[in-house]
Amino acid sequence: MPMTDHFDRLADQAKLGRDPASVRRRIEHMEHLLEGLFVVPVLNRRIGLDVILDALPIAGDAVAAALGAWIVWEARNLGMSKWQMTRMAGNVGFDFLLGAIPWVGAIPDFFFRSNTMNLKMIKRHLDKHYPEAAVVEGEVVKRDQNPIPLGGKRR
Repeated sequence: MPMTDHFDRLADQAKLGRDPASVRRRIEHMEHLLEGLFVVPVLNRRIGLDVILDALPIAGDAVAAALGAWIVWEARNLGMSKWQMTRMAGNVGFDFLLGAIPWVGAIPDFFFRSNTMNLKMIKRHLDKHYPEAAVVEGEVVKRDQNPIPLGGKRR
C-alpha cells in the first residue's frame, strides 16, 4: 500500500479536511497554541508554548521548532513557492537558534514570533489562490438607527 493512501485513510478517519479552509483553521490553531495561549498580566502581552518550552534547555526548543516545522509542512501541501518555504523555514530556524541560548533565549522568543509571521504568509497565499477559504476579520459595529443623510441634518 503506498504511503499516501495510508495517510489519506488516517486523515479521513480523524476527520481532518484537506481543503484550504480546514488547513487554514489547523494552522491558525497551532499558531495560537505556540504564540498566544496566555496573556502576561503586567505586560499585557500574549505568550504560548514557544516561550514556555524555553524553560527546557535544548529539548523545549527542539519541540517548538518541530511544531513550527509542521506549519511549514502544511504550507508546502498548499503549494506555496520554494522562496516562501525557504523564508518560513528560515523563520523557524532563526527562532530555534535564538531559543537555544540558555536562560536568555526566552527573551528574544518573546518578541520574535516566527509562527505568527509564517501564518501571515500562509494567509496571504490562501487569500490570493483560494479566495473561497478567506475569512473576513473585523469588528462588529452597531449602526446608528437615525443616520445623518449626506449633506443634510437629522429630521
